[in-house]
Amino acid sequence: MREIYADNAATTKLSPVVLEKMMPYLTEVYGNPSSLYGIGQTAKKAVEDARANIAKNIGAANPSEIYFTSGGSESDNWALKGVCRRLKKRGKNHIITSKFEHHAILHTCKALEKEGFEVTYLDVYENGIVHPEDVEKAIRPETAMVTIMYANNEIGTIQPIEEIGKICREKKVLFHTDAVQAAGYCRINVSKQNIDLLSMTAHKIHGPKGCGLLYVRKGILIDNLIEGGAQERNKRAGTENIAGIVGLDAALQIAVDTMDERNKKLEKLRDKLIDGLLKIPRSRINGDRKHRLPNNVNMCFEGIEGESLLLRLEFKGISASSGSACTSGSLDPSHVLLAIGLPHEIAHGSTRMTFDDTTTEEDIDYILSVVPEIVKTLRDMSPLWESIIKGEKNDAKFIK
Repeated sequence: MREIYADNAATTKLSPVVLEKMMPYLTEVYGNPSSLYGIGQTAKKAVEDARANIAKNIGAANPSEIYFTSGGSESDNWALKGVCRRLKKRGKNHIITSKFEHHAILHTCKALEKEGFEVTYLDVYENGIVHPEDVEKAIRPETAMVTIMYANNEIGTIQPIEEIGKICREKKVLFHTDAVQAAGYCRINVSKQNIDLLSMTAHKIHGPKGCGLLYVRKGILIDNLIEGGAQERNKRAGTENIAGIVGLDAALQIAVDTMDERNKKLEKLRDKLIDGLLKIPRSRINGDRKHRLPNNVNMCFEGIEGESLLLRLEFKGISASSGSACTSGSLDPSHVLLAIGLPHEIAHGSTRMTFDDTTTEEDIDYILSVVPEIVKTLRDMSPLWESIIKGEKNDAKFIK
């Protein structure tokens, strides 16, 4: 049986090239970067070289603007709590975000609301795009920060980051973006795009789990995340994850160097799969077809449960998901699909497939041979589908 991994938005396989670059720092160069002797200083140099290279690859003006973390969720939490709590002391107690952010942002916003912050949750509309004019209208004198994700982790829609960044800069409001899904697939330039803070992680781009970064533009004050040491310029104490940092740098460099060719291939596969799946009656693609990640296909099939579809896909050797890996254990419909206006019963019938550069056209053909028969089987078993085809329930607005 063919085995197809189609959940690269959840995590990716560690690149052999990346692992090779990490290995010396897991075996031979094991010194503490805070030590003054040779093996420690060699480790410190590896960390600082990675910091400088990553800064270059995201358009940061200075390597000191890069802080290493354990991953995207930590970076998101630190960006909001670390900056907004400072600004609240100056009367800035308002945050703007969107309704379909990653839960690392949404749950942090909810936590800050308990501390007296007011949060505006912007609509994202049916195509899954935040409108820059909505951001501009929501900004007020007490706004501390706007945080809008670069690309959505479930439906893959790419946001107008540069336009939003320009508005925030003109309004003198800080702009943070969660670029966890966008890194490696979108050309990031924090200087050109007027991004003040940016979150990223390694394991979405064939790097190691447990290592990420937060970019903080020079001049922005942020509270310490962890006390107890001088690491990360006294902001995040703890001995550095040297191998992870080297792996993050290597993974990002490979992704940047191969981006154009890889994206072209992935877009072709993505579009072939979408076109094929849309031939299934009463199916829909979620999110804008043009402004989306090259490897993301998120579909709804009316009359079925997404969990049942995933289990049958696994039986056929296909690993996919119904949404964010961070909430995959939940039986509730995706908050992202609800945010773009889908009713619960349709949002429940969703599946997300995300690919990498090892995915082949034969893999797509196999998926297209399997999914229609699974959908038909599940619909034949569903009393809901029976009422749909009898015309007792009609969601033609959402399903074409």
